Amino acid sequence: MCGINGVFSLKYSKEQKSSMICAMNTTLAHRGPDNAGLWSAEEISLGHRRLSIIDLSEESNQPFVSSDGRYVIVYNGELYNYRELKLELQRAAKGSVHQAYIFRTGSDTEVVLAAFVRYGYKCLEYFNGMFAFAIYDTEQKKLFIARDRMGVKPLYYSYGEEGLIFSSELRSILHSGFKKFKLNKEVLSEYTLYQTVMAPNTIIKGIRFLEAGHYMVVTAEAAEMVQYYNLNQALKEKEVLTYSEICLKVRDLLTHSVQRRLISDVPIGAFLSGGIDSSCVVGLMSELSSSRINTFNVSFDEGEFSESKYAKQIAQKFNTVHHEIRLQPTDFLNQLPAALKAMDHPSGDGPNTYVVSKATKAQGITVALSGIGGDEVFAGYDVFKRMKQLQKKAWLNAFPLFIRKAGAGALRMQKPSVANYKMAELLEKNKIDFKHAYPLSRSLFTESQLALLIEPKDAYSSIKKVMAELPWQNQKLLSAVSIAEINTYLQHTLLRDTDQMSMAHALEVREPFLDHQLVEFVLGLDDEHKFPHTPKKLLVDSLSHLLPEEIVNRKKMGFVLPWQEWLKKDLYEFCEAQVKGMESRSLFKEGAIAKLWQDFLNGHPMVNWSRIWHLIVLNHWLDMHKVES
Repeated sequence: MCGINGVFSLKYSKEQKSSMICAMNTTLAHRGPDNAGLWSAEEISLGHRRLSIIDLSEESNQPFVSSDGRYVIVYNGELYNYRELKLELQRAAKGSVHQAYIFRTGSDTEVVLAAFVRYGYKCLEYFNGMFAFAIYDTEQKKLFIARDRMGVKPLYYSYGEEGLIFSSELRSILHSGFKKFKLNKEVLSEYTLYQTVMAPNTIIKGIRFLEAGHYMVVTAEAAEMVQYYNLNQALKEKEVLTYSEICLKVRDLLTHSVQRRLISDVPIGAFLSGGIDSSCVVGLMSELSSSRINTFNVSFDEGEFSESKYAKQIAQKFNTVHHEIRLQPTDFLNQLPAALKAMDHPSGDGPNTYVVSKATKAQGITVALSGIGGDEVFAGYDVFKRMKQLQKKAWLNAFPLFIRKAGAGALRMQKPSVANYKMAELLEKNKIDFKHAYPLSRSLFTESQLALLIEPKDAYSSIKKVMAELPWQNQKLLSAVSIAEINTYLQHTLLRDTDQMSMAHALEVREPFLDHQLVEFVLGLDDEHKFPHTPKKLLVDSLSHLLPEEIVNRKKMGFVLPWQEWLKKDLYEFCEAQVKGMESRSLFKEGAIAKLWQDFLNGHPMVNWSRIWHLIVLNHWLDMHKVES
């Protein structure tokens, strides 16, 4: 796990590009404390910060140059099937001019490069892993940049008349000296609505986020973008299997996924919340590992915030070396400034991961497995249940629109609540169905509420694009919801926050539930196998030998903290200053943010802490990075 940088430009001199890379490497020092590397030619400079995970020798430092000097690679990530692929590449390809590749290192970096040399752009089809990398061909003067299928590892870039610049983090581009960047006002309404900005856009105008499953080919004259993987198209009708056979297949796929993610030359552990997902991962790790697993759980003294008893139960069951990180909520509060400083792209979430990652790294762990993705793949969120219920209420469409609007008005007159207002807005749509309901599922405001804050310009464009491409919206509704969750919330909130907050402490996080083979299989199944009665039943049945009944049936708690109270007391002065700062930017309707803040302080039932916090974070982030509006 590392940080990568590059500048491909004829406008700037070799020295200027090298200077930019040095500055970017410095900005990314937290991602790779083990080594800093720079490689330059007249037209391009590449930089790398290394966090050594596989093959700790200096020979595997990057930028890594091929034996013949033709190719140079900078790579961030892990190729989980690199050993099998390496064996294939060590053999001469039948019917091909390619000879057996002679490896100089034991790194997966060199395997990625060797696969590119043999297979060209199609090398991506052979990879199982999380990655973002760039390979430069010194003969053809051509740059190849790619990102993994599920979007686990980030890659930002800016392309224009100045040339191309790319990096693992947005802020390293922002402060590189490549060009002057400003706030992207076009995505403010989307950020306000979803507390994030979805790829390919970012909060900065002119800096884009390379989409998952895409690659770029860049020359001095042009840049071509290609989508090499589309989850929608990867889902094919599977062979007819019994439910028992399906469970065995899921167990086999998840077991192999965990096994691949145990490959490491440094200490490895796991986040353990005591929920179903993390318990499954820890259970499989214990079965596969010859040594005891290190597990980490953050717990709070206040019982209502603590999941520690469930984590302890799993730790005892699998005899792990368990680390319970006991905190007072104020301990978390004290780390908040550092967490905000570590934020690469503004978000309404992230500090939780910062605290857990810091404590895990402090115990000498460099790699941690996580249960992220389990809810999205196995239908664990409430949104899956709500969409199934909505599917059964298609009869509501038989009522004329004016009657449904009357019902919406009645809902709003009842006790004000976010749920009631969202349902009222859905009733007023031309049709009550998944297509119209899903965009409301993770929105912080209804469309009418958003319009009181800001002109809702293209606020729904990203999510509508995802919705338009979804397959099986009737026959396999749960799979459609899974893909929507993966392509929106998972990729642009959970995974981005996990990367930036864990790498702030040079900790690599791996997600077994996001193995593309497992995802494709589960999402190819009919709804009846995944949610006949209870959420995640397929996962529970597939790994029933690992899960105690108390874990399966316990109420889903999540990571709860007293944010509502903090914003009104401990963080009041900070929040008040940020609200005033945001008002002074004139980005929102006059007085709108101040009113939202006052409504929150006054206990308005429609304004909880999450509906103002991400805007507070945004202003702080813009100030911190001196971004002009």
